[in-house]
Amino acid sequence: MKNIIELHDHEYPTERFRKELDQINLSLSDDQIQKFIVTYEMLVDTNKVMNLTAITEYDEVITKHFIDSLSLVRLKNIRERFSSEENLKVIDMGTGAGFPGIPLAIAFPNVRFVLADSLMKRVRYLNTLIEQLGLDNVTAFQGRAEDIGRDAMHREQYDIAVSRAVANLSPLSEYCLPLVKVNGDFIAYKSNKAEEEIETSKKAINLLGGKIEATDKFVMATSSDDATIERTLIDIKKIKHTPATYPRKAGTPTKKPL
Repeated sequence: MKNIIELHDHEYPTERFRKELDQINLSLSDDQIQKFIVTYEMLVDTNKVMNLTAITEYDEVITKHFIDSLSLVRLKNIRERFSSEENLKVIDMGTGAGFPGIPLAIAFPNVRFVLADSLMKRVRYLNTLIEQLGLDNVTAFQGRAEDIGRDAMHREQYDIAVSRAVANLSPLSEYCLPLVKVNGDFIAYKSNKAEEEIETSKKAINLLGGKIEATDKFVMATSSDDATIERTLIDIKKIKHTPATYPRKAGTPTKKPL
């Protein structure tokens, strides 16, 4: 495999990226790696005119956006579902600049991904990126989580919901669990200080039809300075239907968490 990819007269080293992929036991082809480089270039170029991310250095984007998004496969249950189930459908709620949805869609072309965001300008960027990458397994649309969760086209239509949004776990669960089929999973990407959130959100998760299945706390190197960040993945299993009451009207889940 190539350790340098040249794109638009610029050389991008890929050795570190491949080593970090090895750490999560994920192997990507040269073509997939190149799609990540294209994603990096479009992210940085678009970020000059639209606020997508505060992270723009190449190594930092690789670890904090790409590897972090792909770390979902650390959860054995999810890795197995991605590998074995046909027609698996995943929604990335509050996708922002496309994380974790775009990296996951590049890595798993057999899985269908839907990216949802409340801002149309971000959705336009994502649609341009999706077209540029030639990804036929991913679509993006604009909408508020509270409205999407009540829409019959989306309610309990997904095998897995994922979110790297910064909202507290209780309102985040109210946004995401209504979208998940019974026996499906909602995966929340949280910081290392997730224990208190997990404890205070248990009532909400139960009300919404979920049960915490597993948590995975781990450390990632972030760049050439070898600084580290800690991450917690929370796997919430949908064990019963979400009551029709939820999600509540716009703004309520955040202002008045369950």
